[in-house]
Amino acid sequence: MREIKELDQSVIDKIAAGEVVERPASVIKELTENAIDAGATAISVEIEGGGIDLIRVTDNGSGIPEDQIETAFLRHATSKLRTADELENIGSLGFRGEALSSIAAVSKVEVFTKTEDEFVGCHYIIEGGKEIDRESKATPDGTTFIVRALFYNTPARRKFLKSPATEGNYIRDLLEKLAISHPDIAFKFRMNKQEKFVTVGDGKLLDAVYCVYGRSIANHLIEIDSAIEGVHISGFLGKSELNRGNRTMEIFFVNRRLVKSSLLSKALEAGGEGFVMKHQYPFAIIFLDFDRPLVDVNVHPTKQEVRFLDEPLVYKLVSETVHRAYTGGDTDRDTEDLSAEALKQSDTANYAAKAPEPFEKKRLNAIKDAIVQQIADDSPYEKKYERSEVDRFIADQKTSMPKYEQTQKTSMPKYEQTSFISKESAINHRLIGLAFDTYWIFEYNDALFLVDQHAAHEKVNYERLMRQLKEREMTSEMVSPSIIITLTRQEKQTVFDHLDAFCDLGFRISDFGETEVALEAVPGNLLEIDPEELFTNVLKGIDDWGNEKVPEIVREKIATMSCKAAVKGGQPISPTEMDNLFMEMMQADEPYHCPHGRPTVVRITKAELDRRFKRIVN
Repeated sequence: MREIKELDQSVIDKIAAGEVVERPASVIKELTENAIDAGATAISVEIEGGGIDLIRVTDNGSGIPEDQIETAFLRHATSKLRTADELENIGSLGFRGEALSSIAAVSKVEVFTKTEDEFVGCHYIIEGGKEIDRESKATPDGTTFIVRALFYNTPARRKFLKSPATEGNYIRDLLEKLAISHPDIAFKFRMNKQEKFVTVGDGKLLDAVYCVYGRSIANHLIEIDSAIEGVHISGFLGKSELNRGNRTMEIFFVNRRLVKSSLLSKALEAGGEGFVMKHQYPFAIIFLDFDRPLVDVNVHPTKQEVRFLDEPLVYKLVSETVHRAYTGGDTDRDTEDLSAEALKQSDTANYAAKAPEPFEKKRLNAIKDAIVQQIADDSPYEKKYERSEVDRFIADQKTSMPKYEQTQKTSMPKYEQTSFISKESAINHRLIGLAFDTYWIFEYNDALFLVDQHAAHEKVNYERLMRQLKEREMTSEMVSPSIIITLTRQEKQTVFDHLDAFCDLGFRISDFGETEVALEAVPGNLLEIDPEELFTNVLKGIDDWGNEKVPEIVREKIATMSCKAAVKGGQPISPTEMDNLFMEMMQADEPYHCPHGRPTVVRITKAELDRRFKRIVN
C-alpha cells in the first residue's frame, strides 16, 4: 500500500475545479453571475471554439479593487458572505468563493478591472492557478475576464467535452435564460465573431423573451402573476402551440437564480393537467420570489439545485397559479406590447425576423387521426358481428382433433414465459367460445387458451410493421407543405450533428431560420407514426444516449401505433377473423405478449380444472 500523504495544493485545486467547472458553460455561468452580483447593467459575452479556445466576459459593474485581485483568486474568498447565518438570506447569485480559483486552476486567465474610485485599473494574468503577471493599466470601469485554453492542463477532462458547436449551444442556452432572468440588464452574445442575440435591458420581461426567443414565442404567451403567503409567482406559460415533447423549455428561477427542480416541474405539469396533451410538456418561464427564508440554495457547488423548506406549500402555490392562468389565458399576446427598442434589437440579432409561426399541431394531429383511422378501416378485424354468429361458428367446428404427444416448452428470456404451443401445432386448436366480448377461448391438447383480442391484434400489427422494416430499406415520403418544427439552438445543433441518423430513418431535413428546421420528407415505411412525434423522440434519444438509442425509439413508436390501431376489448369481431388472427399471432417469435409486455394468452390446463372441481386430489 502506498504511503498516505497530503495532496499538493495545485492537485487539490484541480480536483475542486471539477465540481464547479464541468464545461465551458460552467465558466460562463460563474463569470456572468459575478457580473450580475457586481451590479452590471450591461454584459457582453464572446466565445470561440465553443468556449474551449476563448471566453471573454465584459461588464460595467463595480470592478475589483487592485489590492484585492490576488485574494479574489483564492479558494473560498468572497465579498458576498461573512457568517453562516447570512446563508439563509443570501441575495447574491454567487457566495461560495470557489468560482475564480476553480477556473484559474484549469485554464489561462487574464483580467482587466477597475473600480469607479480608482484612477487606473489592473491587468492580472494567472495560468493553472499560478500568478504570471500583474500591472496597472488604463481600463474602463468594470471587469473583463478572458479565459483561454480551458482544461489545457487536465486533458482527461477536455476529452469528455462535446464538439465546439454543441458546447457553444450549451452556452447560448444558458445565456438566453440568464438574460430572461434579468431583463433589466442588457446582454450581448457573440459566437465565433457573429452576433447571436442582444437584449435591451429595459426591465420588461416580455421584451427580453422576444429578443431571445423571437416573435413565434412572444406571440403565444399567457402571463402569470400571483402573490400569496410570502411567495410571488410570475412569468409566462406557453399556449398549446408551444408544447413540447420534453421538459427542455420548463424554465424556473428562484429569487432570480436559474434552478432545476423536479418538484417545480411536477407542480407545473399538475397545474397544466387538462390543458396540455399527454406525453407533452408546457413551455414555461416561472419566477418564484420569496419574502422569507423558504429556500436553501447551498445544496450543490453549481447552485442550480435548491431545497424548499415547505415543499407542499410551494407545490400547491405553483400548481394552483398555473391552473388559474391556463383557465383564463385565452388571449394571445401581441408584439405591439413590445418596445420599439426590443423589436430593433431582435432584428439586429437577425433572430425574430427569421422566426416563422410555430408549426400548427392541429394539422398534424388531423393527419395522424386520419392515418390511424385508415389502419382501422383496412383491418379485417373491425367489423361488427352479432353474438349468434359466434355460436354458429362454434357449432360448425370439428369436435375432434389430432392428439399431440407433448406440449413444447421453451423459456422466453425477456418475460421468462413458458411456451404454450408450437407454431407447427397451432393449426390444431379449436375455437369454443367468447367471454365478455373480449376474451376468446380456444381448446388445444388438454388445455384452454384465453386470448385477449386487443392484445392479440396489437401484437399482429406490430409484427407486420417490424417485418416490413426488416424486409425493406427505409424510404422517404415527400410532404407538402414541409413540416416546420421550432427547436432550441442546442437541439438544432444536435439534429445537424447527427443528420445521418435521421436520414437513415427516411427524414429529409433542411435549415429553416434561426431555430427552425423543415421536414421535407418523412419515413415512408412509418406513415402510421406521427412524423413530428417520431422526430422529437429520436432527437431526445440522441441527445440523451447517442445514435444507438434510435432503433429502440422507433420500436416504441411502432408499438404505440399498433396499440391505437388494434380492435378494442368489447368490440365484436367475427369468429373466422379471430381464428385467423390467432393463427397469425402464433407465427411470431414471441406471441405471448403484446409490444408493451401485457399477456396476449392465458393458459388453463385440464389438470388445473380437474383440481378445482376436486376430480383430482393431490
